[in-house]
Amino acid sequence: MLSRIKNWLTSSTRSYQAAQGGRRGSALKTMHHPLQSIAAARGTLAARARYLAANNPLAASGVEAWVSALVGTGIKGQAKTPGPLRNTLNIGFENWTDDADADGITDFYGMQALIVRRVVIDGEALAIFVQDGDRLAIRVIEAEQLDASYTANLANGNVIVQGVEHDANGKRVAYHVFDRPAAMDYASTRQRTRYAASEVMHVFRRDVPGQVRGITWFAPVIVRLSDLDGWRDAQMMRQRMAAMLAGFVVSADGSGAPLEGQQSGSTIVGGFEPGTLQYLEPGQDIRFSEPAKIGQEVIDFADITEREIAVGLGLPDYLLSGDLSDVNYSSIRAGMVEFRRRVEALQHSLLAFQFLRPAWRRWATLEVLSGRVDAQVAEALPVSWITPKVHWVDPAKDVRAEVEAVAAGLMSRREAVAARGIDIEQLDAEIAADKARADALGLTFTTMPPAANDNQPAAQAAA
Repeated sequence: MLSRIKNWLTSSTRSYQAAQGGRRGSALKTMHHPLQSIAAARGTLAARARYLAANNPLAASGVEAWVSALVGTGIKGQAKTPGPLRNTLNIGFENWTDDADADGITDFYGMQALIVRRVVIDGEALAIFVQDGDRLAIRVIEAEQLDASYTANLANGNVIVQGVEHDANGKRVAYHVFDRPAAMDYASTRQRTRYAASEVMHVFRRDVPGQVRGITWFAPVIVRLSDLDGWRDAQMMRQRMAAMLAGFVVSADGSGAPLEGQQSGSTIVGGFEPGTLQYLEPGQDIRFSEPAKIGQEVIDFADITEREIAVGLGLPDYLLSGDLSDVNYSSIRAGMVEFRRRVEALQHSLLAFQFLRPAWRRWATLEVLSGRVDAQVAEALPVSWITPKVHWVDPAKDVRAEVEAVAAGLMSRREAVAARGIDIEQLDAEIAADKARADALGLTFTTMPPAANDNQPAAQAAA
C-alpha cells in the first residue's frame, strides 16, 4: 500500500509520461550516472564486441563497412601553405607515409584503417609517437594497454582516472601505459610507463562530457546480435532435422520385428537403399516425417532484426547485410546522402582532430627543425585532409549537377576536385602535361561532351 501511494504521488507531480511511476513506469530502465556506467561496463562490452566481431558475420560486416566508409584507401594530408613550400611538404609527407608504421607492417593509410577498426570494436584506439633522432614513426597499441585499473590522486594535485592523468584544470597531461599487451605477459613482468599527453594519440568518440575512455560502437546491439546468433543456430538445427528423411513402419499389432535392419535395444534401425523394394507384412504401413517448413514470417523477422542492428551501428541496413533486393534508386540515394553526412562528421571531428592533425604537426615540426624543409614551423602546420573519393549512385546526373554548380558559382572547383579525393594542384599539373604532350604530337580530343537532353525523347514524341 505504501508503495502504491508513493508511486501515485510521484506520477501526479510529473508531467512527462516517461518519468511517471506506477506499474508501467517501474518497468522502464534508467541510467542516472552515464560516466560511472561507461567506466564500469566499458571493459565487458569491449570483450563481448571483440568476440562478436570475430565470430558473427553481421558484426564483422559492420566493422568493415565503417572502416571502408571512414578511411577507404586512406585520408591524405595536403599542406595549405601557398607557393613552392606546399609542394615540398606534400611530397615529403607522401614519402614519409611508407615509413610511418614503427612496426613496419603497413603504411600511414593502413594505420588509419587499423585505428578505425579498433575504435568501432573496442571503443578506442591508442597510438604513440616513436622518435629516433629526427625521424618519426607511430606505433598503434592495444587499448587494454592503457591501465584501466589505475585510478589515484597524486601528491601534485593531478588525478589519474582509468590510466589517464589530468591536472587540476581537468586537462589531460599523461597516459599510463603497459609496455606489452596482456596476452604477452607470461610472467607478470609488464612495466607501466608514463607518457606525456603530447606523445599519445587517444582516438575515441566522446558521447558524454567528461568522458575519459571510449565505449564500443556495438554497445546498443550486442544483446540483439547474441540473440540473433542463438536464433539462427536454432533455425539451422531445425533445417538440418528437416533435411533428414525418416520413415516409420507401423504394424497393426505394434511390433516392428518383420522389418529387416539392425537391432538397437527394442528399436530396429534400418535404412532404404536406392532402388530397394521393401515388402511389408499384412497390416503394416510406412509413414514419413513431415518437419515444419520455414515460413515467410521467419524471413521477415530476420530482416527486421538485421535492420535494428544496422540502425544501432549507424549503418544503412544493406551495408550490413549486403542485401539489395529491397533497394531502389531513390531509397539508396536518400540513405547514402544521410550516411555520408554522418561519415564526414566523424572523419573531421574524430579522425582528423584526434589522430591525423597531431601526426602532421609532429612530422612537419621535425621536418623544419631538422633542416629538411626550409621554412618556419608555423608556415608548415596548416593542413587540409582529402577524404577518399565518394562513388555516386548515378554518375552522369551527379557530374552534370557538379559542373553546373561550379559554373553558377555555388561551389569552387577546388571543392569539387577535393570531393574526388584528388589534390587540385596535382590534377592541374597532370592536365597541363597531357595537353602539352597532345599538342606536341598533334593530337586533338574532345574536352567537353555535349550536354544531354533528358527530355529529348518526349520532345521528339511531341513533334
